[in-house]
Amino acid sequence: MPILLSVVSHQQADLVFQLLMDIQQYCLDKNIEVVVTINIDEKIPFKAIDFDFKLRIIRNQRPKGFGGNHNAAFKMSNSDFFCILNPDVQLTHDPFPHLTAQLADQQAGVIAPLIVNEGNRIEDSARRLPTPFRLIKRYWIWGKKAKIDYPIGNNILSPDWVAGIFMLFPSRVFAQMNGFDERYRLYFEDVDLCCRLKMAGYKIMLDPRVTVVHNARRDSHRNMHYLGWHILSGLRFFSSGIFWASWLSQIKKASE
Repeated sequence: MPILLSVVSHQQADLVFQLLMDIQQYCLDKNIEVVVTINIDEKIPFKAIDFDFKLRIIRNQRPKGFGGNHNAAFKMSNSDFFCILNPDVQLTHDPFPHLTAQLADQQAGVIAPLIVNEGNRIEDSARRLPTPFRLIKRYWIWGKKAKIDYPIGNNILSPDWVAGIFMLFPSRVFAQMNGFDERYRLYFEDVDLCCRLKMAGYKIMLDPRVTVVHNARRDSHRNMHYLGWHILSGLRFFSSGIFWASWLSQIKKASE
């Protein structure tokens, strides 16, 4: 049951190193391979031989977008499962046994763990289909008090989409979807892919019995460069056929 993990560093080598140490500590009983992509040139405090799992370190000659980096990593292995992780994810246990067990369902498209912050507060990583109105409410009306879209209990959720902080796919499904749409630079790739998965009949899942910690940086809230990418990606998504088909499908279901 090989699992390929893809991590991309944007001058975040120290965070990547800590994540690799977490994998070393908690996940060594799995057939795990990790691809670390250095998207922007930086010195890194580790080598591939420093760990007991297979590690490939890729240095891009030119920076790629979120989707381009993870799609390239996916093509480097014939693993059964493909997992993308943010470098600011921290593991406190092995999250993969429960998650891969749920992916035995042939209709499972992607699964994510419950994401909590360093204070153990639940993050809103499972969300409803974004619309311009929902985004206005979230960022300009609710702000830091934004509500979680789905109540969290002990049962697996089926949200509209899960954030690209931690996404685990059956490799056959990721390949069938042709991975992420690389026309998005940094944001909305996860939304777009989840929408395409649902349109193809696959389930989007979040398992609240499994948690990982996320030390969120929120660059789009502080850096105008990232904010610009966020806005452009939003405009691309809201003008796409994927968004309109997903939105109209929800309206149809609500009226039935």
